[in-house]
This record gives sequence, C-alpha cells and structure tokens, in this order.
Amino acid sequence: MEIIRTEIEGLYIIEPKLFGDARGYFFESFNKREFEEKIGNIDFVQDNESRSCYGVVRGLHFQKEPYSQAKLVRVIQGAVLDVAVDLRKGSPTYGKHVAVELTGESHRQLFIPRGFAHGFSVLSDEVIFQYKCDNLYHPESEGAILWNDPDLNIDWRVPADKVILSEKDRQHPTFRELDYSF
Repeated sequence: MEIIRTEIEGLYIIEPKLFGDARGYFFESFNKREFEEKIGNIDFVQDNESRSCYGVVRGLHFQKEPYSQAKLVRVIQGAVLDVAVDLRKGSPTYGKHVAVELTGESHRQLFIPRGFAHGFSVLSDEVIFQYKCDNLYHPESEGAILWNDPDLNIDWRVPADKVILSEKDRQHPTFRELDYSF
C-alpha cells in the first residue's frame, strides 16, 4: 500500500496495490501489520456499510470522547467526495478540511484519525460506502456540524438544489456554534 500524507497531520490517503488479470483483480483492503508500520497502531472493532443515491450528503458527524472514532473509509461501487474536518483544539489546522474523491474504480481509501468530523457527498448515481471504526458507535455521544457551514466553505460538488439530507443533518450547529472540540 502507498501512503499519501495530506496537508492535515494524521489524515492519510491510502492507495492499495492492485493485482489484475483477465479474471478481474485482487487487493488487500486492510493489512494490520503494514498499516501499523506506516501509520500507527489501530484496533478496528466495527465495520459499517451504506448505500446512497446521487446528491446524498451524510455528515459532518463525529463521536465525542471517550467514544471518538478513527475511521478507514472506502467506496466499493460508485464515487463520493469524502470530507474530514479537523476538530482538534490547538492543532495548526483546526477548522480546516481535506476533501478526497474516492471511487470503486480507484480503490483509494482515506484514514481519518480521532478528532475529526466526517462526511461525504455522493457523486455517482449510486454508491456503496464502507468504513472501519476503532470504537463502537455510541448514540448518546453523537456530534455534528452543519453540512453547508459558511465558515468551512466545503464544495461538496453537488448543486445545493440536488442535495439530499436527513432531517437530522439539516439541524446541526455551525462550526462557530459548536460547543465541542477534541
């Protein structure tokens, strides 16, 4: 696997080695030993999968301490714009974000450490999205930021009139109103 550092410390793009022939392809989507050698110790305890259609925006979500989660995210089918926002108080990139296109064709992944809000927008007709978490989901510890926060100024690459949100994701506070950081 090739590890690509982003402009935010601890946030990595991972490009697996793909082996293909006339039958199709094979790749390791996760190898604990190699991950820990190149990025750091991790113990993933939960895998999640979602299916969504074009225009869906999920996020920007996080889990509060002590239930915060690091995530390794990837697309099985389709394409998303994956976004991670640094919520680590004292970080030189606090309030900044990285946006990476992930597709089923590229097999590219994004590692998001604890201390980040996370979301994605669906760029294809349909997407199947998977992620590994290093902590179990705890509903009472949910936190989130409004997807279209003007201070974050995220270009989700979906026209605003085509965005599909859950009712819950319409109600989140802005970054300035957020009363939580890591």
